Amino acid sequence: MRLGLAALAAAALLTGAAPQTPPVALDRLLAPTPEPTLDAYRLFTDQAGARPNAGLTPYGLNTPLFSDYAEKERFLYLPPGTRAQYRADAAFEFPVGATLVKTFAYPADLRRPAEKIRRLETRLLIRRREGWTALTYVWNVQQTEAVLKRAGARLDVSFIDLAGATRQVDYAVPNTNQCKECHQVLGVLTPIGPKGRNLNGDFAYADGRENQLVRWRRAGLLAGAPDPGKAPRTAVWDAPAEPLAARARAYLDSNCAHCHSPTGIASNSGLFLQLEETRPGALGVDKRPVAAGRGSGGLEVSIAPGRPQDSILLHRMVSTEPGVMMPELSRSLRHDEGVALISAWIAGTKP
Repeated sequence: MRLGLAALAAAALLTGAAPQTPPVALDRLLAPTPEPTLDAYRLFTDQAGARPNAGLTPYGLNTPLFSDYAEKERFLYLPPGTRAQYRADAAFEFPVGATLVKTFAYPADLRRPAEKIRRLETRLLIRRREGWTALTYVWNVQQTEAVLKRAGARLDVSFIDLAGATRQVDYAVPNTNQCKECHQVLGVLTPIGPKGRNLNGDFAYADGRENQLVRWRRAGLLAGAPDPGKAPRTAVWDAPAEPLAARARAYLDSNCAHCHSPTGIASNSGLFLQLEETRPGALGVDKRPVAAGRGSGGLEVSIAPGRPQDSILLHRMVSTEPGVMMPELSRSLRHDEGVALISAWIAGTKP
């Protein structure tokens, strides 16, 4: 896993909040009316949202969703005395009051991910008695306050990429309906990232690297988790030592399967890209699209074995044109590394 924001979060957690700091405001998280500013929940102990309050646990995903090269800082908050229930291939079962906190940010230079960080938005998924609620808070230019934005926002972002080139992003903060499009299973809002297999990996805590399932179980945050070696695991998409097919499938699972699964919003497409799918046709091999259109680019099948240039799936990954590109949300840039990975995988796929 990449360091940067995650390492800073772990260091802040180890340092801990001052004893006088009030605890996370659980009553406000559960209130039916959201707070206008993020600081009201007391999830962080500083104005800039850099120091997590006591009770927040940093975490990372083996293979996360690509979001225009943004860095992501993730935390889990559980009410005192509660635990999550382990699930291997689905999001954990979380207790009422559980809150998933995810901040999107850009370092000025991706080659120095811990320096000159600009936080753009912090998203909350709150487990209330009636179900999950999604809220988005956008940070001001001064990095001193994050304000609730139900209608979304557009932000101009500039950064230097890993190759030393300057990149410009018309960054899109999603509106409430867009959050629901991705975060749903059978039409019900739900987390999509914290699955057992995607958390079955090491995290760089300030006191050393440790498997997250082990850490959560030992800390009393997780029930029912097996030993990591006996549990399924999502591959790390950019780890060259891992098998190409496993990395490619992990990438498609995290970037596409929240919609392209039997329980997702694109279930009628018949293209199912979750890791558990094994049927070549459902994965797109020699599969014609249900509804042909300009998104197909004049190509005939989702995956043409051995021919990435003839594959609709890759065509839509390469595109940045609205109505053609996939995923439809979360990006405006082409993910060059992801495209290279999927292209290599398709090239090696046999008919």
